[in-house]
Amino acid sequence: MSNAAPPWLRFAPALFVILWSSGFISIRLGVPHAEPFSYLAWRYALASLLLFIVFLVVRAPWPSSPRLAMHSAVAGLLVHGAYLSGCFCAVRLGMPTAMVALIAGLQPVLTAMTSGPLLGERLSRVQWAGIALGFLGVTLVVSSKWTGPGALTGAAVAWGVVALLGITFGTLYQKRFCGNVPLLASGVIQYVTSGIPTVLLAYWLESFTIDWTPQFVFALGWHVVVLSVGAIGLLFTLIRHGEASRVASLFFLTPPTTAVMAFLFFDERLAPVALAGLAASAIGVALVTGGIRMGRT
Repeated sequence: MSNAAPPWLRFAPALFVILWSSGFISIRLGVPHAEPFSYLAWRYALASLLLFIVFLVVRAPWPSSPRLAMHSAVAGLLVHGAYLSGCFCAVRLGMPTAMVALIAGLQPVLTAMTSGPLLGERLSRVQWAGIALGFLGVTLVVSSKWTGPGALTGAAVAWGVVALLGITFGTLYQKRFCGNVPLLASGVIQYVTSGIPTVLLAYWLESFTIDWTPQFVFALGWHVVVLSVGAIGLLFTLIRHGEASRVASLFFLTPPTTAVMAFLFFDERLAPVALAGLAASAIGVALVTGGIRMGRT
């Protein structure tokens, strides 16, 4: 049963879609000036510091047990560590931002497939058809960039899949185990937990060199303040007050929103077959999120 939702939450879904989509645009702005793990190391460090200051100022509560803190850390490694690393690395390796958003936007499909055994949510035949259509759409989009100039690499696609798995299982884990963790404390725990392995990976795999251009500073600031605090806070608040499948349905709107933003800001265009795949995937996800019945397993 979900907790009583505050009145302002009715406006949160639309705001969340806009903010979440803007994250892919800011990735595109920032990654030319920093390697992925180096960028993320700064993002996690600054986000941790910002949230910790707020945590102290408002005297927010800490998790009531070490076990809850551990659950929050695991969710953070998935939602922040795996998901963001996948997105940043995929864009760095040349995947268009709209395509990254589309692969990650399969989250409702994968959530629906896994939420049955995990959360007791049942799928209808229509939803299974939507799952097939969603994956077909992504296949069409990816195939449009598999050959020719600027062709995708297998590594870029693999990182996109890492992002999809991270955000899917991270939100499911957050819903299942972290409902009683205070949000501010959860943010501090999750960013610190994600930051430690990210810093190690940056030193191990990258030069840790940052090109501190105004464009990079803006992108980093947007990620830290607007996304790491605002969008993630909205996501976890929505998860706390709704079914995992209903919250995941918001991600169905992210790929087309990102595609429009990418066109406006970067003149990033998709081939006709990719546009057809985007439409097919959107319809598939809409079918999947059309209504999952709650039941017991």
